Order: sequence, then structure tokens, then C-alpha cells
Amino acid sequence: MAKIAPSILGADFGHLAEEIHDTDQVGVDWLHLDIMDGHFVPNISFGPSIVKTIDNLTNKFLDVHLMLSEPEKYFEPFVKAGADSITFHIEVHPEPIKFLKEIKGLGVQSGLSLNPDTAMEKVLPFLEFSDLLLIMSVFPGFGGQEFIEKSLERIAVAKKYIVSNKLKTKIAVDGGVSGENAAQVVVAGADILVIGSAFFKSSDRYALTKKIQSL
Repeated sequence: MAKIAPSILGADFGHLAEEIHDTDQVGVDWLHLDIMDGHFVPNISFGPSIVKTIDNLTNKFLDVHLMLSEPEKYFEPFVKAGADSITFHIEVHPEPIKFLKEIKGLGVQSGLSLNPDTAMEKVLPFLEFSDLLLIMSVFPGFGGQEFIEKSLERIAVAKKYIVSNKLKTKIAVDGGVSGENAAQVVVAGADILVIGSAFFKSSDRYALTKKIQSL
């Protein structure tokens, strides 16, 4: 069964409490929180205080994705704010083992992410130290982008490596995922689908959630 993780960046922040309540009502699995610094990616989102607000509104698993130039400075603040997993980018730390262990030492799950133009080979050797691999299927920074089809091949490569090496690492996919392409993404090997605009703009969030979870 695939998990759905709505990306809060796509929510209506003017009615954040209602949006979070609605994700609980329709039964989503995780919430995905994109943290952007305006440097590693060309956009700025929010910090630990918003994560804490969300944590106070729900008991859902909070998946925090740090798109930051110096993510290690913020591991502890986000864990204290309520993060259940912390993911950072291989582009920032090409030798990530130290940082993955640091995250695990804080008592939460650790994750690695990579952009669409980064070779899969750069991240695969480190998956044994990581609970989560977040494959970006768009270039990070802005929501509403179109899914990059080559991402399906990249997901399959990662899944084959994980299965061949008997790892427990889960694959999440983020960017342009919707009800229309969700089945392809899951067939390729994804375990968790991060869905932003397609979820929060959906006319039937419950039906979308159940569709993903049935895959």
C-alpha cells in the first residue's frame, strides 16, 4: 500500500488549522513540510515555529524536507518543533553519513534527497544509513510543476538497489505527482507520494487519498 504525504506548501495558509484538520479527516498518512532558504533553492518557505504549530494541530507523521545550504544547523530546532523525519540533499553534503547519523541520534528518521540532474549513483551507496530516499521529480523551489518522466527510471533504479541489497529504505517521490500519474510512480517503486497542489486543489481529497492508498 502506498502512502500519501500532502505537501503543506500547497495548503491555504490563511486557513492552516482547517487545512490540517481536513488532512486528518480524509486519512492521509504523512504531512510533508518543505523548508526553503532562498539560497539552495530560489524560494523561501517557513521555519520551526510553523512546524511546531502544525505539530500542535495533528498527530500525523511530520516529514521535514530541508532544502537548505547548511541543513545541519537546523536538525535540532526542527526535531524540537515536532519533526518525525529530517531529509537533506546529497548536493549539499556529498559525504552524508555523519549527518545521517546525527539526525538518527536526535531520535527521528533520516532521509536523503537528490535533484533531477544529480546521478542516482551518488546517493545509492548511502542508502544503508538512510531511512528515506526522497527523489525529486521536479527541480525544487516552486509547487505546481510538471512531473519529469525520466524520474520513473530513477525510481526503478533506486528500488532495484534497495531490494538487491535487502535494505529497509523507503522511497518517496516529490514533484508533479497527481492522481493521474500516481499508479506509474508506485509501479516504478515509490512507497510514499508527496502531493502538493494536486491534493490541496482537489475537489475530492478523500477520493484521491484512498486512490493512492489502494495502489
